[in-house]
Amino acid sequence: MRTNQEMLQALEGLLAISSVAGEDVTPEAPYGTGVAKALAYTLRLCGELGMRTVNRDGQTAWAEIGERDELVAVIPHVDVVPAGDGWTMEPFACTKRDGRLYGRGSSDNKGPAIACVFAAADLLAEQLPLSRRIRLIFGQCEETGQWSDMAYYRRHEEQPCAGFTPDAEFPALCGEKGMLWLELSMPLEHSGLSLLEGGSACNMVASWCRARFRDGSGGDRLVETQGLAAHATVPEQGDSAIRKMVEELSRAGLQNPLISFYNKYIGESCHGEKLGCCFQDDASGTTTLCSGMVRTDGGAIRMTLDIRYPVTADGGLILETVTAAAQAEGLTLDVLKHDKPLYRAPSDPVLQQLLAAYREETGDFSDPLVIGGGTYARALDNIVGFGAAFPGRRHTEHQKDEYILEEDFYKLRSIYRTALKKLLVMDLSI
Repeated sequence: MRTNQEMLQALEGLLAISSVAGEDVTPEAPYGTGVAKALAYTLRLCGELGMRTVNRDGQTAWAEIGERDELVAVIPHVDVVPAGDGWTMEPFACTKRDGRLYGRGSSDNKGPAIACVFAAADLLAEQLPLSRRIRLIFGQCEETGQWSDMAYYRRHEEQPCAGFTPDAEFPALCGEKGMLWLELSMPLEHSGLSLLEGGSACNMVASWCRARFRDGSGGDRLVETQGLAAHATVPEQGDSAIRKMVEELSRAGLQNPLISFYNKYIGESCHGEKLGCCFQDDASGTTTLCSGMVRTDGGAIRMTLDIRYPVTADGGLILETVTAAAQAEGLTLDVLKHDKPLYRAPSDPVLQQLLAAYREETGDFSDPLVIGGGTYARALDNIVGFGAAFPGRRHTEHQKDEYILEEDFYKLRSIYRTALKKLLVMDLSI
């Protein structure tokens, strides 16, 4: 069985690769050259650990052990969000400091991916008689929200009877909020601006923004604002540079439909209060709202909205409400993505086996959760969000100086090893 030190070395190599989905796309690298490099690295590692590997022209790829008919799937991803600003160390490296492993993707999702690879390798090394195959399917565009990699897999490849994605929280997920990604736009020529850009991803609180316009004296003025990045599911943990920019532009006397919409319906709110979309339930909490990016593109100014709504809320009603507000301000609204809420009964057999594994390894009998994030559990049937964030830990994904605790990294390996053993023998007829 490979050592934890070897697992750490494997993570160091993967974190050193800048694998932002969508950057430098080529026919040979449909999700970006950095992502293709991260995928090749991971498949090579799996091969060295004794697994069979398959790469379907970069569209989908996996590593597998076992020979039986039924398939248990594990679905991590090797792409990451952009590094963003404000790091105090190199983002695309593994920096070990004070019990933490820093680097973009250390917690989301390269650290958990490596832990899953070594958990599967442990089962192979134990030479257990595997009653089902285990397939690690490596996502390549999870962070873009488009998930064309999983759509390709679903159309062309074998479907799992059970499995998990290590891209969520412990103890396990019984649900995920609904997700709306919207884009508001208006003509640049009517904006009073020559440039407006900010933010690094739709699902991040913007940490930077810049604008260029003519001030009252007719001079060309460039304004820059800085904020604090955070995941769109917890916008209150960030400090939006877009909000600060709108405040600066308003103070400068600049007015246009986008500025008016932001001031009237967003402002400092993080839960859709001003839009009339602040819904709440006991299972999944409250609506969240994040304006992640603004861009000057194709003769237009475009701003994204990321809305996560509770499992009992009506996503169609929310969309109608935002559309009406946008139209009232003279803005065009386009739907980039709409994923309805996901919820599974507490008695779900896959969920129960994963909970049993977590409880056995940690002694924590907490109930399963509903989260605001969207995971690959929506992409394939019979998949449950399972870790990798432990209760009580600070969430640093999508933030500067992202890290995973070293002890948690190693603990993931044992939890996922136990979970795989249970999924291999579970009774699916329950």
